[in-house]
Amino acid sequence: MPRLKILLTVTTYPLPSRSYDELVCTAGVLEDGSWIRIYPVPLSFLMDLKQSGKMKTMKYTWIELDLNKRIDDFRPESHSPKYYDFRDILIHEPRLNTNGNWLKRKEYCLKNVYTSFENLIEDSRAPKNMSLATFKPAAITGFEWEEDEREWKDEWVEIRKQIDLFDDGKIDPQKMIPKVPYKFFYKFTDLTGKMRRLMIEDWEIGQLYWNCLRDAKKMKTSDGADQETIALQKVKERYFNDFATNNDIHLFVGTTKEWHVRRALNPFVIIGVFYPMKEIQGRLFE
Repeated sequence: MPRLKILLTVTTYPLPSRSYDELVCTAGVLEDGSWIRIYPVPLSFLMDLKQSGKMKTMKYTWIELDLNKRIDDFRPESHSPKYYDFRDILIHEPRLNTNGNWLKRKEYCLKNVYTSFENLIEDSRAPKNMSLATFKPAAITGFEWEEDEREWKDEWVEIRKQIDLFDDGKIDPQKMIPKVPYKFFYKFTDLTGKMRRLMIEDWEIGQLYWNCLRDAKKMKTSDGADQETIALQKVKERYFNDFATNNDIHLFVGTTKEWHVRRALNPFVIIGVFYPMKEIQGRLFE
């Protein structure tokens, strides 16, 4: 394949239910607005970005690298890096800023937007098999969470120790990336008025939870359970009270290979949230 230039928009938080090479998904758009998925992404590479403070600044940055179309994945957007150590990656600076209410980001991320979720699901079926898209909900109606397992599954950790393509089993994911003990969901309607509920897997929401929990612990006025409740409410304030009220929300959605190949009725999850401010008659909503 030719060398590709990609605007990075998404990194998902690792989930132990995924296959070992699809634990973390990175995705973005090409200059024509079409989507592309890159996996596997080595945990060591992500940790280097996280520890250097570049994880957040990599979003909305143009990169160039050589990719191969995955022959083991029927989804047309799925590719793998030619070099798993990313030795050939070229990072263009600076990243696209938020000037003009995300004007440059909108230019690429909102070229192709779905407003009907039924149309989105229809295009995910054969022969298109579309698996990444930008979706505009008519309204965000709720934000929920469910308690989840508190530790990485033993079998997942063992798989990572036994089958690590990049670090000869030296990585301990449980220590490097803490397990978020909750799942987060948006409830929303599309232009038909039908209510839907999708899980949010964006890296940012996982990091937000840990940051809010850290701040709650500093208060030292409550026990662990209460601290988690405070953190969860802070996450809701950001993703629902703030975003749904003040921001023009678009959802980056993607399918998981497991549920897409099973032809689930809805194989999509939310892998990113695009949130410029609302505009009314050409002016920002304040």
